[in-house]
Amino acid sequence: MPILNRGMAAVAQSAESFLTSKAGRALAFGCSFTACLLAAGALVITLLGHPGGPVSVTLDLAENSGAKPKPVAPVSPSSDDGVVAGPVTKLVYAGKAILADPGLIENSVHGPLPRIGDDGRKPMTVYAAPAPATTKFKIAIMVGGLGRSGAATKAALDALPGGVTLGFTPYASDTAQWVAQARERGHEVLLQIPMEPLDFPESDPGPHTLRSGQEEEANIQRLTWALGRFTGYAGVTNLLGQRFLTDSEALSPVLTYLGRRGLYFFDNGAANQSVVPTVASQVGIPAAQSGAALDTIQTAPEIDRRLSELETQARANGIALGSAFLYPVSIARIAVWARGLEARGFVLVPVSAIVSAPKQ
Repeated sequence: MPILNRGMAAVAQSAESFLTSKAGRALAFGCSFTACLLAAGALVITLLGHPGGPVSVTLDLAENSGAKPKPVAPVSPSSDDGVVAGPVTKLVYAGKAILADPGLIENSVHGPLPRIGDDGRKPMTVYAAPAPATTKFKIAIMVGGLGRSGAATKAALDALPGGVTLGFTPYASDTAQWVAQARERGHEVLLQIPMEPLDFPESDPGPHTLRSGQEEEANIQRLTWALGRFTGYAGVTNLLGQRFLTDSEALSPVLTYLGRRGLYFFDNGAANQSVVPTVASQVGIPAAQSGAALDTIQTAPEIDRRLSELETQARANGIALGSAFLYPVSIARIAVWARGLEARGFVLVPVSAIVSAPKQ
């Protein structure tokens, strides 16, 4: 910053020197004279009208007026704002997997939003990856953080078996293409919603982060923005969120909204004092919760130890859930561990196969 400040000071000093020179004064006079002519012309047009006839300006106020929004074509936003997907009007497949079903989509100015179909079908079941029919102990693992780095996302897709559920962040412009590849390879997909961490804003999940203490409407608008980034996800999970997931007042309307759109919620275990199980039961949304992340300590021996603990939990309870980030060491160890899983009496299943229905 000191170098930048000195550079800016030098530029300002040079500009000031030029303006105080003879040439600078002449140029300033010319600019002033031109500005006067332009101002006079504007005044004439204002009083007498445009020589070519009246000028009309049309503003699209459909979003704020309550009128039905027109279908939105894909746009090219800033690098931190993601892509608004176009309207879905027909079935879209990624290999044999359904990527978008128009009967489960509300086309909106925010993009294609998931919804419960008129026939009662839900995105959480239509977009779920198939679970093997087996009596073996079931283990589900969700690896999150995909989408921001193309190289890391490709590495994860190339290494991980299809039974691993993948979480995609909503910000990258090419996330929809990566999601299509993931679905084609058999993965179940989750949308990661940015949520407030304990040390916000030092740790900042992005410009559309759901915040504790915010008005419900503001958080729902941010949530809706994220839901329209791509299609094909069966549920939603948190991106950070150590603070948000402990605030039942802020979390309740969010989970209610997601449940009404036919999605499930997966708590990736980031928040030690998470209230997701309690709130999910209260609002009636299917949910699941992971234990502590497998790669809190990013070393091969520690990740292997955590994976072994998952097996112990599955033997005791019949099921176990884990989560990880797409660190190279995490991807490598999960891939190695999964190769001999069935021989040890376990089966890898998508998160949807372990999601608990809300208690009535």
